[in-house]
Amino acid sequence: MTYSFTGVRRAAAVTLATGVLLTASPLAAPAQAATAPTVSASGAYMMLSSNGTPLYNKSADTRRQMASTTKIMTAAVVLSTPGLDLNRKVTSKQAYRDYVVAKAASTADLRSGDVLTVRQLLYGTMLPSGCDAAMALADTFGTGTTRTARTQSFIAKMNAKATELGLKNTKFDSFDGNSSTGDNYTTPRELAKIARYAMGNVNFRAVVKATSYKAAATTSTGGTRTYTWYNTNTLLGSYSGANGIKTGTNTPAGPCLVFAATRGTKTLIGVVLNDSNRYTDAAKMLDYGFGSSTASTMRLRELPQGAQRD
Repeated sequence: MTYSFTGVRRAAAVTLATGVLLTASPLAAPAQAATAPTVSASGAYMMLSSNGTPLYNKSADTRRQMASTTKIMTAAVVLSTPGLDLNRKVTSKQAYRDYVVAKAASTADLRSGDVLTVRQLLYGTMLPSGCDAAMALADTFGTGTTRTARTQSFIAKMNAKATELGLKNTKFDSFDGNSSTGDNYTTPRELAKIARYAMGNVNFRAVVKATSYKAAATTSTGGTRTYTWYNTNTLLGSYSGANGIKTGTNTPAGPCLVFAATRGTKTLIGVVLNDSNRYTDAAKMLDYGFGSSTASTMRLRELPQGAQRD
């Protein structure tokens, strides 16, 4: 389906509860097990991507912080920019590195003075969950005479997009999920809607399904530096058909995952927030939607030593 476009990691405690299957029309109902799976997420939701039919609901309308899954909206706002040039050059600034250090945040390890493209920065934002890359995008696509003004302008665009999508329980106060006020929240249902919207863009889909990416950047001295980024979403390459979308972990939010998978003509999009078993639970929810039983034998893809975790 196509739609037009007009951070230190610590798991929080979770409570075990049972997910609830929502009633869907017979035509939309998938072949699935009789019993909805139990997940340890504080909130969870899953839908059919084609028409938004809800398939799984656990506290889906309770507001929660979302950590780096915020970056789904960051990427979506960039990709909705009229006349967007993905090959536009952006020079990385020391301020982006300083921000990562100050927040003890995940990083794409951007070096000051390196010149990268917008496309490369999208990969740097979404795969290693680079808060420096996200800041570079916000600084580039916001407006104003200072970096602070530009990033705040960009966050305003994120909130405007949420309003455009009809979201009543979503608010952003950051471009990367590192909230300084606690005013960066959504619900599982609304985060799934953001993901569904973003997945309507072919460039977004290409980014979030990649397990790794190499970016050649021009250094300040005219040389070439190659960045290698690995996708923190280890459901990719582990669950058959998985093709996105974004991890997120910080102390107030706990481990979060926005996930998607396609089998045949069916694509499912789901969300688990504050879930210490996020990958297993996502696989169980997907199995439920697909009517399969592969979660129990799934082996998670291992990230290389030194790769970012989120």
